[in-house]
Amino acid sequence: MTVEYNATLVGRVEVAPGLDIMRVAPDARPFEFKDGQYVVLGVKAGEARVPEADADVPSFVAGESTDGTPESRVAVDAQAEAAARASTDPDRMIRRAFCVASESKAGEYLEFYLTLILSGELTPRLFNLKVGDRLYVGEKAEGIFALDKASTKHVLMIGTGTGLAPYMAMIRGELGFDANGRQGLRAVWQCNGLRHFVVAHGARHSWDLGYRTELTGLSRHCSNFHYLPIVTRPNEDETWRGRTGYIQDLISSGVVEREAGLAITPDNFEVFLCGNPGMIDSVLGWAEARGFTRDRGREIGTVHAEKFW
Repeated sequence: MTVEYNATLVGRVEVAPGLDIMRVAPDARPFEFKDGQYVVLGVKAGEARVPEADADVPSFVAGESTDGTPESRVAVDAQAEAAARASTDPDRMIRRAFCVASESKAGEYLEFYLTLILSGELTPRLFNLKVGDRLYVGEKAEGIFALDKASTKHVLMIGTGTGLAPYMAMIRGELGFDANGRQGLRAVWQCNGLRHFVVAHGARHSWDLGYRTELTGLSRHCSNFHYLPIVTRPNEDETWRGRTGYIQDLISSGVVEREAGLAITPDNFEVFLCGNPGMIDSVLGWAEARGFTRDRGREIGTVHAEKFW
């Protein structure tokens, strides 16, 4: 069964070279999802790639492998031949899941925060799309990385790079403004309330801190929202005067407690982690040493991780 396009690119903003915010309008709206969930995007293999992308070639070629048993080499060669046939089919849909950055009540479009992977199959094609071009959106959103895990505790959201995306959906749903600059009833009730929300976001340079203007403005408007951006390569960013280093070191330094005036304990906070697996593993160790427990199957813990890499 051939999968066809069912959505339109209606907006895009270049945050920095290789870093874009894209807005996609599905043909069927409203598109229901929970803040923090992900949605599949896709384009056909016949679509053009950005000029700077790496060559679009199979990762392995039949007959090249000399490792393993004769039987395993036959299996590898068969897989390579199937991949080569698929790669020459211009109608083959290339798909991947991305977290939604728009809040779930924004019915006009889905927003995504994307990094260009020059060696990848999909993002070089997505980044070549123009406003008005067509693409594919999965039929439904999926994932359990959502605030409904967090009961009514304070929330610490830690992310690197485009791992900020699910937090944007969550924060916009809880505290933020809609496309017309108005706060919903829930956001009006939550802003300046007793429940605190902390977003700690790490990136290489200040220009890679997507949504910084929006989050800085929200932190000034809502006293219970705290935004902690950090840059890992300050020697390449002479204009940056903020925090520097790795986000896991920022978290363990006690900055969050000083900023929010609250102890980070399992009784007070739920912790969300999204981004670089190295960061996630490091912060998980720190959190578990403080008594936090990670999700295990259907057993919901107090620290929730989404490895976004």
